[in-house]
Amino acid sequence: QVQLVESGGGLVQAGGSLRLSCAASGRFFSVNAMGWYRQAPGQQRELVAGITRRGTTNYADSVKGRFTISRDNTKNTVYLQMNSLKPEDTAVYYCNANIVGSNLVIGDYWGKGTLVTVSS
Repeated sequence: QVQLVESGGGLVQAGGSLRLSCAASGRFFSVNAMGWYRQAPGQQRELVAGITRRGTTNYADSVKGRFTISRDNTKNTVYLQMNSLKPEDTAVYYCNANIVGSNLVIGDYWGKGTLVTVSS
């Protein structure tokens, strides 16, 4: 059973920083691309940032220059460093990973989400 467990959310004032972490655990062969999505109340889930296994990154325009995604392949963990946070960054942040299972079947997995609240 593959699981993604997020941590690091919380309440922060505008202009502050938070670092999210997401670790993949369970039985699997390898982790391909990983990413962070977010969903604000009444909004659709949107991609925040993604990173390939080799480290190629992409970002939503709204977070470019403020957020940095990184990963540690030895720990099967992805991070999201969020700086200069704005109230509009308030959302539940979800980790996503494309994982090759122990039976070599590829699946898309989601964490349960972690709430980030930015006060003005």
